[in-house]
Amino acid sequence: MLHILTCQPHELILVTTADKYQKLLYFTKSLEAPNIRVFYAPIANKRIQVCEVIPKVKTRIIVMADDDVTWPKTILPWLLAPFENARIGAVGPCQRVQRVRNGTFAERAFNWLGAAYIERRNFEISATHGIDGGTSCMSGRTCAFRSEILQSPLFLDGFKTERWGQYQLNADDDNFVTRWLVTNQWSTWIQYNRECEIETTLENNIKYLYQCSRWARSNWRSNYTSLVTERHVWRQQPWCVYALHIATFTSLSFVFDPLIIFLSFKATASMSPDHQMTAIIAQLVFMFISKVVKLIGLFMREPKDIGFLPVSILFGYFHGWIKLYALLTLRMTSWGSRADGDANDSHRMSPRARRSESTTNPPVDYPGLIRYKDEVAVAVEPSEMCESTSEKPPIDLYYPPDDSDVDSACDSISEKLPIDPHYPPDYCDVDSAYDESNLDAATDFSYDANDSHDDFSCHSSDDSS
Repeated sequence: MLHILTCQPHELILVTTADKYQKLLYFTKSLEAPNIRVFYAPIANKRIQVCEVIPKVKTRIIVMADDDVTWPKTILPWLLAPFENARIGAVGPCQRVQRVRNGTFAERAFNWLGAAYIERRNFEISATHGIDGGTSCMSGRTCAFRSEILQSPLFLDGFKTERWGQYQLNADDDNFVTRWLVTNQWSTWIQYNRECEIETTLENNIKYLYQCSRWARSNWRSNYTSLVTERHVWRQQPWCVYALHIATFTSLSFVFDPLIIFLSFKATASMSPDHQMTAIIAQLVFMFISKVVKLIGLFMREPKDIGFLPVSILFGYFHGWIKLYALLTLRMTSWGSRADGDANDSHRMSPRARRSESTTNPPVDYPGLIRYKDEVAVAVEPSEMCESTSEKPPIDLYYPPDDSDVDSACDSISEKLPIDPHYPPDYCDVDSAYDESNLDAATDFSYDANDSHDDFSCHSSDDSS
């Protein structure tokens, strides 16, 4: 918190859970900083906590940050600079892992695996942003967004009600935000520079494997949604589709590496033994370089880390099994790596309530909106209502010149136009015309079986920082 305050943000808004609210409030008051506000949500869930405070932000740019990151003093100017481009919707920083210099070999090995993961991620998303402007995920550790994006009512509604199958998904929040930006054609950017490099912590023990499985589940769910359900990336980010999204389904080293070597032997079977061996060695060298090239920056900063290279290669093969396990456990959302991280895990993926049969959607020009039965009559012309309730011609109603003279008008109507009992006595009484059978999905052309959210966005703006 202190390192964020040293960056002089316009305001620091903290959101916690109800049981920790008083302690956090007491701590912030001890800092005597006038630009801190504290809020709480009923449970520990990032989506719910974010939706609690996003509407309260007054600046044009929102920087969201986790509680386990450290900022450099120079980060804010670097995060804000790309927003001079009006199409930039989000900007992310470079990342690195806080290193463990002392401890057991296992602790230092797990720490290095985490550092290597972040280093590869920096390499990949910086490259893809330079090629087609895409990324697999704008990390939730720290990221800056335009307030008009996050404060859009449609975004907040989708953020709180995302589905995975028949369940409501409250994990994978940063993946949802990334896909929302793509869907609404906002560009993103990564500041790959030391002045905009945050430091984070990952697990230095067996719990790191739980983190890997959680990340793998998020990748399966989000990349499937991007490629199959939403499909915007196919047109907007073709290179990312190949290099990042499809790779989720194909990057199983323990399967494909032996297969590549076997096919190399088969392809060179007609060569002389010396030429065949040269070709196989060239293939092995290429595979080795492809596994090391993303870590060159890490080795340049820490030359001693070269000793962990065999650990990285072996873990790469083991990680394929983690991905398969994650694929078979997509309904799991637990952290597994934090003492209090799973206190409210049941809320991260819960059965979604069945859509009520007492509602009906308006025509497809207004996706996502709902009208109740007693509101339908307001939008129905008398002629339309008569057609739906009877074969008789529409009634020509007499409207009084003075709205206040309702009683006399009703008397005159009853005298001039006696209403057949088959007609509704009141235009609010349309139960016979709109009974439950008419609201069935098979007969309601505006019913969306997937109940997907539309792609429109609302924009507003305030002051910056």
